Formats: sequence, structure tokens, C-alpha cells
Amino acid sequence: MNTLAESSERLVDKFGRTVNYVRISVTDRCDFRCVYCMAEEMEFVPRAQLLTLEELGLIARAFTELGAGKVRITGGEPLVRRNVIKLFRDVGALPGLRELVLTTNGSHLEQMADELRAAGVRRVNISLDSLDAGRFRRITRVGELSVVMAGIRAALRAGFERVKLNSVILKHRNHDEVADLVRFAVEHGIDISFIEEMPLGIIGDHDRAEVYYSSDEIRADLERVWTLVPTTETTGGPSRYFRIPGTGTRVGFISPHSHNFCESCNRVRLTCEGRLLLCLGQEHSVDLRHVVRAHPGDMQTLKQAIRDSMQIKPKGHEFNLSGKPVIFRHMNVTGG
Repeated sequence: MNTLAESSERLVDKFGRTVNYVRISVTDRCDFRCVYCMAEEMEFVPRAQLLTLEELGLIARAFTELGAGKVRITGGEPLVRRNVIKLFRDVGALPGLRELVLTTNGSHLEQMADELRAAGVRRVNISLDSLDAGRFRRITRVGELSVVMAGIRAALRAGFERVKLNSVILKHRNHDEVADLVRFAVEHGIDISFIEEMPLGIIGDHDRAEVYYSSDEIRADLERVWTLVPTTETTGGPSRYFRIPGTGTRVGFISPHSHNFCESCNRVRLTCEGRLLLCLGQEHSVDLRHVVRAHPGDMQTLKQAIRDSMQIKPKGHEFNLSGKPVIFRHMNVTGG
């Protein structure tokens, strides 16, 4: 990764937090329909409203010039976006970028892992909520576990610096699999993070309060089987990591409810239609699509809009498991 022109500028919000990590969604479309992410019937953003790959690359460049050294490409499922490899190549070549990362459901990795590694992707996060094919289909509604497993094997062969699993845990759906998921990670020498369900959008599949399974409960289940040693390691995101002695595996916990991570938030999200979301659980945003289209090629105006956005980044989210969601946009719209 080229760091010769790394920016000396920093993005700092009004609470003194440095924002050095941007998550860029390239599409809200996905070939899965995970029950915690989407409603079964979804209306997607019209393609004409999506940022072009060139606009996405321009915004990524602006962020890296403002000191954001980590870029994560997300969706929806980012690998369903046509010609998306071009964006990975363009972003991967940006001066000042320290790390290009991908979050994916793994369904296209068997075909694309080598290209992604060649484009500069250093780490890949793959969603895997169950090791049982029937349960996997129930949670994803349409997904095939064998396809994702083939994608995981392809990612391991491609030689990414890190491969990590992301597992959203729901009580009475997959909470009894956490030890087996860790065993799978250990056997393959990869990391795993367990995620409390994010209460975004109306999903209709289940009552979020009834299926909520906290990170503390997951950890207690794991410690009946595994020794977890706390570590101060971080990958720049919200995971709290533990090591399993004698293995190369780290176990992470992303806990928006039980262990709020807002105080150290260092990230913002760009949606596929160009809204810069300043918080996962709030609606504070800036329309960067308008900026890039009203001022084509004007990098200084774009960068100033991003600087100004730091003044409306809220202190934290207000997630609520009871009643209707505070945030009505679904996770696929937010950008995983």
C-alpha cells in the first residue's frame, strides 16, 4: 500500500474523536436476505441514484487525503456490483491508504478472491451465522452454506493478511453454535467476531428483544469450552478482542447494546447513494452525491464538506430493542 503521500491532516469531531476510517457501501443489493438485515420484500435504490464507481473512488481519495487511512468496502453485498474490481484497484492505489478491507457474505469469493487480493485488499470479513446448512438457509432465507464455505477456502488460498468471520447471534436461532463457530475458526487459523443484532429497519421476521443474546452471554458460553485471554489488540473497528492460547485465532465481540463503543468511535459510513452517515444509529448525514455532482472534479469543495460534517457527528447512538426502531433504514442501506 502506497503511504508516501500520507496526509498530515486529521478529521476531528467536536468531541475530540479522530475519524480515520470510512466504510463505503457500493450497493444496497444483496443475493441473500438475512433476517436481521432486510425485510423479505425489499425496494432497492434505483441504479440511477447510485454513486458511480468514479464518484466512489473520488470520495475515497478525499478521505485518504484527509487522513482516513482505512477504507472498508461494504454493501449490501459489494461483490454483486458490476465492475466493482475497478473500484478496488483504484482505491487500493491511493497514496496515504494504509488498509483496504472488504466485508462480504462470501458468495462470490470463490470466483473473485484472487482478483481482490491483487487489487490491494488486505483483510476480508465474511459473514457466517451457522455451520448447519438448514439453519444457514433459514437465517439468510436464500443462501447456500456450501457456496460460502467454498468462498472461505478461496479467501484462505488467496493469501489475505487476515480472514475473519462475522457472526450475528440470535437467541434460539443460532446461539447454541457459538463454541462450534469458534472451533471452526481455530481449525482454519482465522479470527471471528460475534455481533449483537443492530436494531435498524423494520424486519418482520422476529421480535428483536426476544432474540437478543448479549456478548456477555456469548462469552460465558465460550468460556465453558475455551480459554479467552483479554488483549488490547484492535483492527481499528469496534471489536473487543480475546486470544485463545495455543492458536492463531482472536475472538471479538461487537456489542452496541451491552458495551457501547461510541466513546471511541473513529468511523463514518458512505451509503451507496452518497449520504455520509456520521453515526450508525442516528440520521445525521451530509449529501456528498450533491456535492460531487454540483461541483464535478472540485476536490477542495468535497474535502471541505467532509471537514464540515465532523461538526454534526453525534456523541453516540440511541439503540432501543423495545418497540419500533429509532432508525428505519435497513442495515443493507446503511452499509454493513
